[in-house]
Amino acid sequence: MEFIGYLLLSWLDPSLLLLTAAGTLAGIYVGAIPGLSVTMAASILISFTFKWEVNEALALISGVFIGGVYGGSRTAILLNIPGAPSAIATAIEGYPMAKRGEAGTAIGLTTVMSVIGGFVGILALAFFAPMISKIAIMFTSRDYLLLGMIGILLVGTLSGESFAKGAFAGALGVLIGMVGLDPMTAEGRFTFGTITLMGGIPYVVAMIGFFGVAEAFVQLHKLDLPVVKQKVDRIIPKLSDVKRYFWLAMRASGIGTIIGALPGTGGDIAALLAYDDAKRATKKPEVPFGEGAKEGLIAPEAANNSAVGGAFIPMLTLGIPGDAVTAVIIGALYIHGLKPGPLMIAETPHLFWFIVGNLTLANIFLLIFGLTGIKVFTKIVECPKAILIPLIIILSSVGAYAIQNNPVDIYWMLLFGVIGYFLKTYGFQVGPIILGVILGPMMDANYRRAMIGARGDIGTFLWDFLSNPISLILLTAFLLMLISQTPLWRIVKQWRREPSS
Repeated sequence: MEFIGYLLLSWLDPSLLLLTAAGTLAGIYVGAIPGLSVTMAASILISFTFKWEVNEALALISGVFIGGVYGGSRTAILLNIPGAPSAIATAIEGYPMAKRGEAGTAIGLTTVMSVIGGFVGILALAFFAPMISKIAIMFTSRDYLLLGMIGILLVGTLSGESFAKGAFAGALGVLIGMVGLDPMTAEGRFTFGTITLMGGIPYVVAMIGFFGVAEAFVQLHKLDLPVVKQKVDRIIPKLSDVKRYFWLAMRASGIGTIIGALPGTGGDIAALLAYDDAKRATKKPEVPFGEGAKEGLIAPEAANNSAVGGAFIPMLTLGIPGDAVTAVIIGALYIHGLKPGPLMIAETPHLFWFIVGNLTLANIFLLIFGLTGIKVFTKIVECPKAILIPLIIILSSVGAYAIQNNPVDIYWMLLFGVIGYFLKTYGFQVGPIILGVILGPMMDANYRRAMIGARGDIGTFLWDFLSNPISLILLTAFLLMLISQTPLWRIVKQWRREPSS
């Protein structure tokens, strides 16, 4: 029963308890600021915790991780500016709720469901790490390519009734993501001979421009509209709502945990898949999706927080980071003389159980801090637009500049803001663009690896998809999803409804 002592170590040690609390609180506010990513915060913390004990460093970084993933939902709901890519789907449903004066309800629901998702991910880490890691290690480059293609196809479901507009927006995002040096040959792609474009366009800059600045431009047409007073008298969700959406949150958490356990994926893809699952599974939502459906708010938040526990699974069992933050944490472990991998749990079980206990503690602090300070946050929405819009543009500029300390990123942000404004004006959603920017490079890299594995032979490349069970399942899912968006599918559904003569 020694593992119980390791599990409760951060609960019983006042300094570790304080570090976990401070990390979680800081993570919430870092995650809420577009441009200040959790990965950036974790990277900076490593330099501060270099001489600390490993437990102290992990306590602080784990708290920031848990809080930061959730924090992106705050500005997504209040300002339609996702603090992180994993909050893009949250903005789709949360911002319409804020415009109706229901920001308190939206934030309360996201907090509770995020905590539920977090606990599911942590339980999976504690009890199913070996099994899930075996599944994850079976995925090859072609499987990640298919996952990316499925993700791009799913963005069509984020674009209201027009799949064509969603596909166009996703393709535009992929095009933006391809700018820069080729990862295999180091040749410039879409750089037009400009050194500035050699390093590519940071997706956070695109995200701030398409969401923050574009939304500010759109709001210029609504300066005369009365300010919507937010209802924050009841922040804690009703027990009936929690019961009603509990199983939806559990299903989304399962999706998030599995996706989080796949190396290199993370909460953004998990949130997207969970949102799409909720949209397909919910037959009669109280409010249509895209207009403030609670189901579409709950699913991505439960999924992206459960992906945190899932991301630790390949990191601790395989030495492969589940996402960017766990890649930073691997660096921290190496700095402290530890080697994540298959032997880590067997050789240092105390560290494994300490991480599980610490993530659990951080998740409890997330519930406490997530349900406090909401009245201060909601005052942002009630601020007059004449003050709020310039403030959004200033903060967006600071966030864009802070990524690389490069003033050129501010110009990119403004350009994407103008493009996003016109796209929104003509009924396009900008969420698929950001997802395309993120998934595009992943698809490109895995396609190249898969072709190298097939020795450049297209026949072998295609046969690999059919001969491998995982690839075949993913390919079948992709084709079915593609067909479901065509007129042929509607004809088949209509034919099935017609009574047989």
